[in-house]
Amino acid sequence: MSDITDMAGRTGVAAASGEPDALAAGATTRERLDRYVALIGPMAMIAALLLIMLILEPTRYFRLSNFDIILKDAALYMPMAMAMTLVICTRGIDLSIGSVAALTAIVMAYMVKSFGFPWWVAVPLAISLGALCGLVNGLIITRLKVPDLIGTLAMDLAYRGFALVLAKGVVLSRFPEEIVAIGRGEIPGFVAIPVVIGLSTVLVGYVIYTRTRLGRYALAIGSNPEAAELTGIPVDRYKVYVYVLMGAMAGLAGVMLAGKLNAVQATSAPFFNLHVIAAVVVGGTSLFGGRGSIVGSLAGVLLLSMMINALVTLRIEFFWQSVASGAVIIASVAFYTWLQKADRDGSGGLASRLATPEARRMLRFIALLFAITGALFLLGWLFAGETTAVR
Repeated sequence: MSDITDMAGRTGVAAASGEPDALAAGATTRERLDRYVALIGPMAMIAALLLIMLILEPTRYFRLSNFDIILKDAALYMPMAMAMTLVICTRGIDLSIGSVAALTAIVMAYMVKSFGFPWWVAVPLAISLGALCGLVNGLIITRLKVPDLIGTLAMDLAYRGFALVLAKGVVLSRFPEEIVAIGRGEIPGFVAIPVVIGLSTVLVGYVIYTRTRLGRYALAIGSNPEAAELTGIPVDRYKVYVYVLMGAMAGLAGVMLAGKLNAVQATSAPFFNLHVIAAVVVGGTSLFGGRGSIVGSLAGVLLLSMMINALVTLRIEFFWQSVASGAVIIASVAFYTWLQKADRDGSGGLASRLATPEARRMLRFIALLFAITGALFLLGWLFAGETTAVR
């Protein structure tokens, strides 16, 4: 039976993975290149963003100190994006990660400040609490058969309620230097500590995704849950595993956020879920399961952080970030949904797919979407100074 399940997992990777895989050593050059299609979307958007900023604000945007800010901001989302890639690959979704991050940060803060726990005990316990929250999510979805969207949305409310009850409206601040270092510390002559933590989790996630049963089975489950179960894969058990990993990474993000701000409150991290899901979808992971890319998710996280930083650099109001994120998500989902349809129809390589009338219509729609969004950003940039003067 184990041979059958291994074969099923490998088949899922070969058919649906956005990452290179050693099991597909006999693939042609075109097939190998098609594996990197997931990176086309975010890399093209990053290139376009850099070109725009090179024209509008080259001096302020292209400074090493600014890129350091971008990396630190992206590092906070890297652990969650890695885990969310695996969750979405199984046709799941987790909307509770923001509340889990806030709850674990609140609990860690109380352990350190009220009960005198050393930081090296409080931090692992906070991450373990996040994993426990993920376990609860997984059991609700697999045992009670509650849909992922509804189950995690309900638990998002529950975890946020627990955080509010514990915090009682108090802002907890002034943590030990070691916790602050996790969120914004620097390694002299190297990069920031949160960047090292974030990239390390992405590397671990890449290994899990491409070299372990958890990654292979996640793809097989997302591709066809019924077929995966028939081949002997314990579908429910592996779905619980990915939710536990997701909860643990949300707990880690909560610790990093508390260290970055040197403070935490119950209402912290309200939009973590939308930001992380957006980054993962932009990176090429299909919301319908069975296709994903850890490297693509990393590119998606970097893209969103660069875009937010660009809006700040251009002095455009904070609320335009939501408009930008929405446009990027729509364009990415449209592109990757078309790509999956082309895969199912057997339309050949990427070049032949892009030559079809449907592809040309899709590209025109994406170009129009970004043109409208760009025009709105330009108006926001032109009137930014005027709005500030009125205030």
